[in-house]
Amino acid sequence: MEDNKYRKFYVDWWNIRNSTIYSVIAVVIILLALGGGAWWASRHNWFIDTPDQNVPKDAARIVSFEGDVRIIRAATRETIVVKSETFVTAGDTIQTMADGRATVQNIDGSVFYVKPNSAMVVKVSTSLFGGKDVRLTVNDGQVNVKTSDQPQDSKNIVEVADSENRVLSNTDASFNADSQTNGGEIRISRGGVETTIGGEKTTISENEFASVNNGKLSAREKLLAPPRPVAPANSAQIPDSGGGVSVAFSWQAPEENPIASYYLQISKSPIFAADSILVDKSSMTTREFRLAGISPGTYYWRVKATSVSGQTTNWNDAWKFLVVRPSDNVSIDATNVQVERVGGNVYILTGRTLPGMSVRTAGRDTFAGPDGSFRLQISSPSVETAVEISDDRGNRRGFIVSLRNGSILRRY
Repeated sequence: MEDNKYRKFYVDWWNIRNSTIYSVIAVVIILLALGGGAWWASRHNWFIDTPDQNVPKDAARIVSFEGDVRIIRAATRETIVVKSETFVTAGDTIQTMADGRATVQNIDGSVFYVKPNSAMVVKVSTSLFGGKDVRLTVNDGQVNVKTSDQPQDSKNIVEVADSENRVLSNTDASFNADSQTNGGEIRISRGGVETTIGGEKTTISENEFASVNNGKLSAREKLLAPPRPVAPANSAQIPDSGGGVSVAFSWQAPEENPIASYYLQISKSPIFAADSILVDKSSMTTREFRLAGISPGTYYWRVKATSVSGQTTNWNDAWKFLVVRPSDNVSIDATNVQVERVGGNVYILTGRTLPGMSVRTAGRDTFAGPDGSFRLQISSPSVETAVEISDDRGNRRGFIVSLRNGSILRRY
Protein backbone atom coordinates (compact mmCIF):
# COMPACT_ATOMS: atom_id res chain seq x y z
CA MET A 1 0.00 0.00 0.00
CA GLU A 2 1.44 3.31 -1.06
CA ASP A 3 2.19 5.75 1.74
CA ASN A 4 0.69 9.17 0.86
CA LYS A 5 2.82 10.74 3.56
CA TYR A 6 5.88 10.63 1.38
CA ARG A 7 4.23 11.50 -1.95
CA LYS A 8 6.04 14.30 -3.81
CA PHE A 9 4.76 16.72 -6.43
CA TYR A 10 6.90 18.12 -9.18
CA VAL A 11 6.18 21.27 -11.16
CA ASP A 12 7.65 21.82 -14.59
CA TRP A 13 8.34 25.48 -15.32
CA TRP A 14 6.90 26.74 -18.58
CA ASN A 15 9.02 28.45 -21.15
CA ILE A 16 6.94 31.45 -22.33
CA ARG A 17 7.75 33.00 -25.67
CA ASN A 18 8.00 36.77 -26.18
CA SER A 19 5.26 36.62 -28.80
CA THR A 20 2.86 35.18 -26.21
CA ILE A 21 3.55 38.05 -23.81
CA TYR A 22 3.02 40.61 -26.59
CA SER A 23 -0.25 38.93 -27.58
CA VAL A 24 -1.59 39.09 -24.01
CA ILE A 25 -0.66 42.78 -23.74
CA ALA A 26 -2.38 43.52 -27.08
CA VAL A 27 -5.57 41.75 -25.96
CA VAL A 28 -5.62 43.77 -22.71
CA ILE A 29 -5.15 47.05 -24.63
CA ILE A 30 -7.96 46.16 -27.05
CA LEU A 31 -10.33 45.27 -24.17
CA LEU A 32 -9.52 48.54 -22.40
CA ALA A 33 -10.12 50.49 -25.63
CA LEU A 34 -13.46 48.77 -26.20
CA GLY A 35 -14.52 49.38 -22.60
CA GLY A 36 -13.50 53.04 -22.79
CA GLY A 37 -15.29 53.48 -26.10
CA ALA A 38 -18.46 51.92 -24.71
CA TRP A 39 -18.30 54.23 -21.67
CA TRP A 40 -17.83 57.30 -23.88
CA ALA A 41 -20.66 56.28 -26.22
CA SER A 42 -22.93 55.68 -23.23
CA ARG A 43 -22.18 59.12 -21.79
CA HIS A 44 -23.07 60.70 -25.15
CA ASN A 45 -26.34 58.76 -25.55
CA TRP A 46 -25.15 56.64 -28.49
CA PHE A 47 -27.14 53.69 -27.18
CA ILE A 48 -30.41 55.62 -26.90
CA ASP A 49 -32.56 55.23 -29.97
CA THR A 50 -34.01 58.34 -31.57
CA PRO A 51 -37.49 57.79 -32.93
CA ASP A 52 -37.69 57.71 -36.70
CA GLN A 53 -40.05 60.52 -37.58
CA ASN A 54 -39.60 60.31 -41.38
CA VAL A 55 -38.25 63.84 -41.34
CA PRO A 56 -38.68 65.56 -44.73
CA LYS A 57 -35.57 66.81 -46.48
CA ASP A 58 -34.40 70.27 -45.36
CA ALA A 59 -36.97 70.47 -42.54
CA ALA A 60 -36.36 72.63 -39.49
CA ARG A 61 -36.42 70.91 -36.10
CA ILE A 62 -37.84 71.76 -32.70
CA VAL A 63 -34.84 70.62 -30.67
CA SER A 64 -35.96 71.86 -27.26
CA PHE A 65 -39.27 72.91 -25.74
CA GLU A 66 -41.00 73.67 -22.46
CA GLY A 67 -44.65 73.71 -21.52
CA ASP A 68 -47.48 73.72 -24.06
CA VAL A 69 -46.11 73.96 -27.64
CA ARG A 70 -48.17 73.07 -30.71
CA ILE A 71 -47.65 72.66 -34.46
CA ILE A 72 -50.41 73.12 -37.03
CA ARG A 73 -49.47 71.11 -40.12
CA ALA A 74 -50.09 73.04 -43.33
CA ALA A 75 -50.84 69.92 -45.37
CA THR A 76 -53.49 68.41 -43.09
CA ARG A 77 -54.42 71.29 -40.70
CA GLU A 78 -53.79 68.77 -37.92
CA THR A 79 -52.75 70.27 -34.57
CA ILE A 80 -49.92 68.39 -32.89
CA VAL A 81 -48.97 68.88 -29.24
CA VAL A 82 -45.19 68.72 -29.12
CA LYS A 83 -44.02 65.95 -26.79
CA SER A 84 -40.63 65.16 -28.32
CA GLU A 85 -38.12 66.51 -30.81
CA THR A 86 -40.00 66.98 -34.08
CA PHE A 87 -39.78 68.67 -37.48
CA VAL A 88 -41.35 71.76 -39.02
CA THR A 89 -41.82 72.26 -42.77
CA ALA A 90 -42.91 75.14 -45.00
CA GLY A 91 -46.42 76.34 -44.16
CA ASP A 92 -46.49 74.89 -40.64
CA THR A 93 -47.47 77.12 -37.72
CA ILE A 94 -45.72 76.97 -34.34
CA GLN A 95 -47.80 78.13 -31.36
CA THR A 96 -46.69 78.51 -27.75
CA MET A 97 -49.16 78.88 -24.91
CA ALA A 98 -48.64 80.96 -21.74
CA ASP A 99 -46.20 78.41 -20.29
CA GLY A 100 -44.67 77.32 -23.61
CA ARG A 101 -41.43 78.08 -25.39
CA ALA A 102 -39.49 76.32 -28.12
CA THR A 103 -36.06 76.27 -29.77
CA VAL A 104 -36.04 75.71 -33.54
CA GLN A 105 -32.89 74.67 -35.42
CA ASN A 106 -32.94 75.73 -39.10
CA ILE A 107 -31.13 74.27 -42.10
CA ASP A 108 -28.81 77.28 -42.37
CA GLY A 109 -27.59 76.82 -38.79
CA SER A 110 -29.65 79.70 -37.39
CA VAL A 111 -31.77 79.23 -34.26
CA PHE A 112 -35.23 80.62 -33.46
CA TYR A 113 -36.26 80.98 -29.81
CA VAL A 114 -40.06 81.18 -29.67
CA LYS A 115 -41.27 82.90 -26.50
CA PRO A 116 -44.55 82.23 -24.60
CA ASN A 117 -47.87 83.35 -26.15
CA SER A 118 -46.38 83.47 -29.64
CA ALA A 119 -47.35 82.28 -33.10
CA MET A 120 -45.09 82.03 -36.17
CA VAL A 121 -45.45 80.50 -39.61
CA VAL A 122 -42.54 78.84 -41.40
CA LYS A 123 -42.80 80.16 -44.96
CA VAL A 124 -39.66 78.66 -46.53
CA SER A 125 -37.23 75.99 -45.39
CA THR A 126 -35.52 74.84 -48.56
CA SER A 127 -32.11 74.28 -50.11
CA LEU A 128 -32.04 75.40 -53.75
CA PHE A 129 -28.99 75.48 -56.02
CA GLY A 130 -26.72 74.99 -53.01
CA GLY A 131 -28.23 77.88 -51.02
CA LYS A 132 -30.13 77.47 -47.78
CA ASP A 133 -33.13 79.79 -47.49
CA VAL A 134 -35.20 80.30 -44.35
CA ARG A 135 -38.27 82.54 -44.07
CA LEU A 136 -40.81 82.90 -41.29
CA THR A 137 -43.65 85.23 -40.36
CA VAL A 138 -44.19 86.31 -36.75
CA ASN A 139 -47.94 86.74 -36.34
CA ASP A 140 -48.00 87.38 -32.60
CA GLY A 141 -45.65 87.39 -29.62
CA GLN A 142 -41.86 87.31 -29.68
CA VAL A 143 -39.21 85.35 -31.55
CA ASN A 144 -35.48 85.73 -30.95
CA VAL A 145 -33.17 84.86 -33.85
CA LYS A 146 -29.50 83.96 -33.61
CA THR A 147 -27.31 83.41 -36.71
CA SER A 148 -23.69 82.43 -37.17
CA ASP A 149 -21.75 82.83 -40.46
CA GLN A 150 -24.28 83.00 -43.30
CA PRO A 151 -23.20 81.83 -46.79
CA GLN A 152 -23.57 84.40 -49.55
CA ASP A 153 -26.16 82.28 -51.36
CA SER A 154 -28.37 81.89 -48.30
CA LYS A 155 -31.12 84.10 -46.91
CA ASN A 156 -32.68 84.25 -43.46
CA ILE A 157 -35.85 86.37 -43.62
CA VAL A 158 -38.17 87.31 -40.76
CA GLU A 159 -41.47 89.00 -41.61
CA VAL A 160 -43.06 91.11 -38.88
CA ALA A 161 -45.97 93.52 -39.36
CA ASP A 162 -45.40 95.07 -42.82
CA SER A 163 -41.64 94.59 -42.80
CA GLU A 164 -39.31 92.04 -44.36
CA ASN A 165 -36.08 91.63 -42.40
CA ARG A 166 -33.00 89.85 -43.68
CA VAL A 167 -30.95 88.71 -40.68
CA LEU A 168 -27.23 89.08 -41.38
CA SER A 169 -24.39 86.85 -40.21
CA ASN A 170 -23.45 86.70 -36.52
CA THR A 171 -26.61 88.47 -35.36
CA ASP A 172 -28.76 88.33 -32.24
CA ALA A 173 -32.13 89.93 -32.92
CA SER A 174 -35.57 90.03 -31.33
CA PHE A 175 -38.82 90.45 -33.31
CA ASN A 176 -42.13 91.28 -31.62
CA ALA A 177 -45.54 91.33 -33.29
CA ASP A 178 -48.91 92.49 -31.96
CA SER A 179 -51.79 90.84 -33.81
CA GLN A 180 -54.30 93.38 -32.47
CA THR A 181 -52.50 96.51 -33.67
CA ASN A 182 -50.60 94.91 -36.57
CA GLY A 183 -47.51 96.63 -35.23
CA GLY A 184 -44.06 95.25 -34.59
CA GLU A 185 -40.75 95.88 -32.87
CA ILE A 186 -37.19 95.04 -33.89
CA ARG A 187 -34.29 94.90 -31.43
CA ILE A 188 -30.70 94.21 -32.48
CA SER A 189 -28.26 93.36 -29.68
CA ARG A 190 -25.52 92.06 -32.02
CA GLY A 191 -24.93 92.15 -35.78
CA GLY A 192 -27.51 93.73 -38.07
CA VAL A 193 -30.74 93.37 -40.05
CA GLU A 194 -31.67 94.69 -43.51
CA THR A 195 -35.28 95.86 -43.24
CA THR A 196 -37.45 96.43 -46.31
CA ILE A 197 -40.85 98.22 -46.18
CA GLY A 198 -42.65 99.26 -49.33
CA GLY A 199 -39.55 98.64 -51.42
CA GLU A 200 -37.37 100.91 -49.27
CA LYS A 201 -34.41 99.18 -47.61
CA THR A 202 -32.86 100.24 -44.28
CA THR A 203 -30.15 98.64 -42.16
CA ILE A 204 -30.77 98.36 -38.41
CA SER A 205 -27.44 97.95 -36.68
CA GLU A 206 -26.11 96.62 -33.41
CA ASN A 207 -27.69 98.06 -30.22
CA GLU A 208 -30.54 99.69 -32.16
CA PHE A 209 -34.31 99.58 -31.81
CA ALA A 210 -37.03 100.31 -34.36
CA SER A 211 -40.80 99.85 -34.48
CA VAL A 212 -43.09 99.13 -37.42
CA ASN A 213 -46.50 100.86 -37.49
CA ASN A 214 -48.94 101.58 -40.32
CA GLY A 215 -46.48 100.39 -42.94
CA LYS A 216 -43.70 102.69 -41.76
CA LEU A 217 -40.44 102.16 -39.89
CA SER A 218 -40.03 104.54 -36.95
CA ALA A 219 -36.90 106.58 -36.44
CA ARG A 220 -34.23 104.28 -35.07
CA GLU A 221 -32.87 104.86 -31.58
CA LYS A 222 -30.38 103.26 -29.23
CA LEU A 223 -31.53 99.93 -27.82
CA LEU A 224 -32.74 100.35 -24.27
CA ALA A 225 -31.43 97.83 -21.75
CA PRO A 226 -33.84 96.28 -19.21
CA PRO A 227 -33.97 97.73 -15.68
CA ARG A 228 -31.36 96.37 -13.27
CA PRO A 229 -32.88 94.67 -10.19
CA VAL A 230 -31.45 95.64 -6.81
CA ALA A 231 -33.47 94.11 -3.97
CA PRO A 232 -34.28 91.52 -2.89
CA ALA A 233 -30.95 90.11 -4.08
CA ASN A 234 -30.89 87.12 -6.38
CA SER A 235 -31.27 83.86 -4.36
CA ALA A 236 -31.70 85.86 -1.12
CA GLN A 237 -33.18 84.03 1.87
CA ILE A 238 -35.64 86.05 3.93
CA PRO A 239 -36.48 84.57 7.37
CA ASP A 240 -40.10 84.32 8.47
CA SER A 241 -40.87 83.95 12.17
CA GLY A 242 -44.53 83.37 11.42
CA GLY A 243 -47.40 85.26 9.84
CA GLY A 244 -45.61 86.09 6.58
CA VAL A 245 -43.03 88.76 5.73
CA SER A 246 -43.01 92.11 3.98
CA VAL A 247 -40.57 92.35 1.07
CA ALA A 248 -39.37 95.59 -0.53
CA PHE A 249 -38.56 95.46 -4.26
CA SER A 250 -36.34 98.03 -5.96
CA TRP A 251 -34.51 98.40 -9.27
CA GLN A 252 -32.37 100.85 -11.21
CA ALA A 253 -33.45 102.63 -14.36
CA PRO A 254 -31.64 102.12 -17.70
CA GLU A 255 -29.28 105.02 -18.32
CA GLU A 256 -29.81 105.47 -22.05
CA ASN A 257 -33.27 107.14 -22.21
CA PRO A 258 -35.71 108.83 -19.79
CA ILE A 259 -38.22 106.29 -18.48
CA ALA A 260 -41.96 106.90 -18.55
CA SER A 261 -43.13 103.78 -16.68
CA TYR A 262 -42.25 100.33 -15.36
CA TYR A 263 -43.95 96.95 -15.42
CA LEU A 264 -43.39 94.59 -12.44
CA GLN A 265 -44.29 90.91 -12.12
CA ILE A 266 -43.85 88.69 -9.06
CA SER A 267 -44.56 84.98 -9.45
CA LYS A 268 -44.19 81.57 -7.82
CA SER A 269 -43.15 80.13 -11.20
CA PRO A 270 -39.84 80.75 -13.03
CA ILE A 271 -41.73 80.93 -16.34
CA PHE A 272 -44.37 83.31 -14.89
CA ALA A 273 -47.32 81.09 -15.73
CA ALA A 274 -50.59 83.03 -15.55
CA ASP A 275 -51.97 81.10 -12.56
CA SER A 276 -48.79 81.62 -10.52
CA ILE A 277 -48.43 85.43 -10.78
CA LEU A 278 -48.96 87.29 -7.51
CA VAL A 279 -48.27 90.83 -8.75
CA ASP A 280 -48.87 92.07 -12.31
CA LYS A 281 -48.48 95.83 -12.06
CA SER A 282 -47.93 98.10 -15.07
CA SER A 283 -47.70 101.87 -15.54
CA MET A 284 -45.57 102.29 -12.42
CA THR A 285 -43.73 105.61 -12.18
CA THR A 286 -41.59 104.70 -9.16
CA ARG A 287 -38.74 102.22 -8.86
CA GLU A 288 -39.95 100.69 -5.62
CA PHE A 289 -42.73 98.35 -4.54
CA ARG A 290 -43.57 96.58 -1.27
CA LEU A 291 -45.52 93.35 -0.90
CA ALA A 292 -46.69 92.23 2.55
CA GLY A 293 -47.83 88.87 3.90
CA ILE A 294 -45.56 86.67 1.78
CA SER A 295 -45.61 83.11 3.10
CA PRO A 296 -42.62 80.72 3.00
CA GLY A 297 -41.68 79.51 -0.47
CA THR A 298 -39.66 80.36 -3.57
CA TYR A 299 -40.56 83.48 -5.59
CA TYR A 300 -39.41 85.10 -8.85
CA TRP A 301 -39.59 88.71 -9.98
CA ARG A 302 -38.80 90.71 -13.12
CA VAL A 303 -39.20 94.24 -14.48
CA LYS A 304 -39.33 95.95 -17.86
CA ALA A 305 -39.47 99.64 -18.72
CA THR A 306 -41.04 101.94 -21.32
CA SER A 307 -39.11 105.05 -22.30
CA VAL A 308 -40.54 108.49 -23.03
CA SER A 309 -39.95 107.82 -26.73
CA GLY A 310 -42.18 104.76 -26.56
CA GLN A 311 -39.56 102.02 -26.67
CA THR A 312 -40.28 99.09 -24.32
CA THR A 313 -37.43 96.94 -23.07
CA ASN A 314 -37.35 93.19 -22.76
CA TRP A 315 -37.83 91.72 -19.30
CA ASN A 316 -34.68 91.50 -17.22
CA ASP A 317 -33.46 87.99 -16.39
CA ALA A 318 -35.73 86.99 -13.53
CA TRP A 319 -34.32 87.01 -10.00
CA LYS A 320 -35.54 84.69 -7.27
CA PHE A 321 -35.72 84.85 -3.48
CA LEU A 322 -36.77 82.42 -0.77
CA VAL A 323 -38.90 83.08 2.30
CA VAL A 324 -37.83 80.48 4.90
CA ARG A 325 -38.66 79.45 8.45
CA PRO A 326 -36.14 78.15 11.01
CA SER A 327 -35.03 74.59 10.32
CA ASP A 328 -36.99 71.72 11.83
CA ASN A 329 -34.32 69.16 10.82
CA VAL A 330 -36.55 67.58 8.19
CA SER A 331 -35.03 64.55 6.47
CA ILE A 332 -35.29 65.11 2.70
CA ASP A 333 -34.90 62.28 0.21
CA ALA A 334 -35.86 61.38 -3.36
CA THR A 335 -37.27 58.00 -4.39
CA ASN A 336 -38.75 56.34 -7.47
CA VAL A 337 -36.69 58.64 -9.71
CA GLN A 338 -37.25 57.88 -13.40
CA VAL A 339 -36.01 59.60 -16.56
CA GLU A 340 -37.65 59.52 -19.99
CA ARG A 341 -35.77 60.90 -22.99
CA VAL A 342 -38.28 62.50 -25.36
CA GLY A 343 -35.80 63.55 -28.05
CA GLY A 344 -32.55 65.42 -28.47
CA ASN A 345 -31.49 66.85 -25.11
CA VAL A 346 -35.03 66.93 -23.72
CA TYR A 347 -35.93 64.70 -20.77
CA ILE A 348 -38.86 64.20 -18.42
CA LEU A 349 -37.79 63.63 -14.81
CA THR A 350 -40.24 62.15 -12.32
CA GLY A 351 -39.93 60.96 -8.73
CA ARG A 352 -41.27 61.23 -5.22
CA THR A 353 -40.28 63.23 -2.14
CA LEU A 354 -42.10 64.90 0.76
CA PRO A 355 -45.36 66.72 -0.14
CA GLY A 356 -44.98 70.43 -0.88
CA MET A 357 -41.22 70.31 -1.43
CA SER A 358 -39.65 72.57 -4.05
CA VAL A 359 -37.79 70.53 -6.69
CA ARG A 360 -35.33 72.31 -8.98
CA THR A 361 -33.01 71.12 -11.75
CA ALA A 362 -31.54 72.49 -15.01
CA GLY A 363 -33.16 75.89 -14.47
CA ARG A 364 -36.65 74.44 -14.00
CA ASP A 365 -38.55 73.90 -10.77
CA THR A 366 -41.86 72.62 -9.49
CA PHE A 367 -43.56 71.65 -6.24
CA ALA A 368 -44.18 68.08 -5.10
CA GLY A 369 -47.88 67.20 -5.00
CA PRO A 370 -49.95 66.02 -2.02
CA ASP A 371 -48.58 62.50 -2.54
CA GLY A 372 -45.00 63.77 -2.87
CA SER A 373 -44.79 63.10 -6.62
CA PHE A 374 -43.07 65.57 -8.96
CA ARG A 375 -42.55 65.88 -12.72
CA LEU A 376 -40.14 68.18 -14.59
CA GLN A 377 -39.39 68.56 -18.28
CA ILE A 378 -35.80 69.71 -18.74
CA SER A 379 -33.22 70.29 -21.46
CA SER A 380 -29.64 69.22 -20.74
CA PRO A 381 -26.62 68.54 -22.99
CA SER A 382 -25.08 66.40 -20.22
CA VAL A 383 -25.90 62.83 -19.19
CA GLU A 384 -26.47 63.79 -15.57
CA THR A 385 -28.20 66.62 -13.73
CA ALA A 386 -28.14 68.12 -10.25
CA VAL A 387 -31.52 68.04 -8.49
CA GLU A 388 -32.10 70.24 -5.43
CA ILE A 389 -35.04 69.60 -3.12
CA SER A 390 -35.90 72.16 -0.44
CA ASP A 391 -38.71 73.17 1.88
CA ASP A 392 -39.98 76.54 3.08
CA ARG A 393 -37.81 76.38 6.21
CA GLY A 394 -34.50 76.42 4.39
CA ASN A 395 -33.82 72.68 4.58
CA ARG A 396 -32.16 71.42 1.41
CA ARG A 397 -30.78 68.24 -0.11
CA GLY A 398 -29.01 67.76 -3.43
CA PHE A 399 -28.82 64.75 -5.73
CA ILE A 400 -26.83 63.99 -8.88
CA VAL A 401 -29.15 61.97 -11.13
CA SER A 402 -28.16 60.01 -14.24
CA LEU A 403 -30.21 60.98 -17.28
CA ARG A 404 -29.50 57.57 -18.80
CA ASN A 405 -31.32 55.46 -16.24
CA GLY A 406 -32.57 57.73 -13.43
CA SER A 407 -30.20 56.32 -10.82
CA ILE A 408 -28.97 58.63 -8.05
CA LEU A 409 -25.21 58.81 -8.50
CA ARG A 410 -24.52 60.67 -5.26
CA ARG A 411 -26.10 62.88 -2.63
CA TYR A 412 -24.80 66.14 -1.22
